[in-house]
Amino acid sequence: MPGTPVLSFGTAGCNLTCKFCQNWDISKAETLDRIQDVASPQAISEAAARSGCRSVAFTYNDPVIFLEYAVDVAQACRERGIKTVAVSAGYISPEPRTEFFRHMDAANIDLKGFTEGFYKKLCSGKLTAVLETLEYLKHETNVWFEITTLLIPGENDSAVEIEALSAWVMDHLGPDVPLHFTAFHPDWKMRDVPPTPPETLKRARKIAMNAGVHYVYTGNVHDPAGQATYCYACGAVLIGRDWYDMTAWNLSAGGRCGNCGALCHGVFESQAGRWGRRRKPLTIRGPEQESVAP
Repeated sequence: MPGTPVLSFGTAGCNLTCKFCQNWDISKAETLDRIQDVASPQAISEAAARSGCRSVAFTYNDPVIFLEYAVDVAQACRERGIKTVAVSAGYISPEPRTEFFRHMDAANIDLKGFTEGFYKKLCSGKLTAVLETLEYLKHETNVWFEITTLLIPGENDSAVEIEALSAWVMDHLGPDVPLHFTAFHPDWKMRDVPPTPPETLKRARKIAMNAGVHYVYTGNVHDPAGQATYCYACGAVLIGRDWYDMTAWNLSAGGRCGNCGALCHGVFESQAGRWGRRRKPLTIRGPEQESVAP
């Protein structure tokens, strides 16, 4: 639902130990004033509806660690016709995975890298488990999902690894799962690693597109060409983007190319939203106090 506002919130903690974590102050927090008693599922869904949000995103830290809370929020949102989005590393066992994604409408899965060595060295996890989640989402659910890979110089940004990742996506998920390559900035325990050059992201995007992936994007850099959605059939710009600003909309009813009529895969409303790059803090009121969710 491009251009529409989304209420984003998270808790604290994580089930991985990524040394490059971009939200380490949240995911690595040991103590944090708890707001769950105040931010009830009903209060969150009410705040989303009150502010005109079309969806609620579980993000900043991995929602699989607060699965029960996320499910309760998702159920409250569905009662109001509000969609839910899980931003997750996909590192979850089969049984809770089924329960968790049964309540989600969309997901963005962080595919940290494409070697077991990367996951073991920098995340204390296993690549295989994440790939199983991606295949589960594709073949056993109706969840709309996309993949994001943060490219870290010297760690997971080689042409060989990007080629292998792209080939796996094509073979196991197909060409219509969007793939995002985003820029790393020095953080947490990897402050000595330089930021990702924009050229690295553009090269990765080209590799994935050459492999046959239809929707490939760059992120965390200013690159309007790499952030636009193109028709895979005729090449026309379907959705133009400049960071959070939408610069073009060329989709007809049903999400079809306004030029040739080919289907653009995604979840679209009849018209594009106009929220843009605004950020609005929301006050969620409890019985005795207030809490602010970004």
